[in-house]
Amino acid sequence: MEKVQYFDLEKIGDSSLGFITVAENLKNIPFEVKRVYWTYYTPQDVIRGGHAHKNLEQLIFAVSGIIEFNTENKDGHKETFILNNPSKGIYIPKLVWRDIKFSHNAVLLCLASLPYTEDDYIRDYQDFQKLIE
Repeated sequence: MEKVQYFDLEKIGDSSLGFITVAENLKNIPFEVKRVYWTYYTPQDVIRGGHAHKNLEQLIFAVSGIIEFNTENKDGHKETFILNNPSKGIYIPKLVWRDIKFSHNAVLLCLASLPYTEDDYIRDYQDFQKLIE
């Protein structure tokens, strides 16, 4: 997968009992998951993200609330994605700049293809621009 795109996982259940969504390594996830993290209690006036990754791939879900991703890929294409359904996320490949806005009580869940390493981050937008030229 080469571009940022919505990614659906099956929602099992019904409104009378509730729902479950399952993610399985290399089965319905397009990479081997090496790290899982979640962010929460992010103030609504804070914009998070502000970075890209050199090699990391991610699947990101809003398990609660609404999360807005403003992305820019390596071709300069800008796109906005709204996450507001726990079974519908976005796939983010490497070399995609992102800025993220959270609603009150939003919880972001991320499945990542690599363990954390600071060297994989591009934290300066000008450096990102130079890298993709």
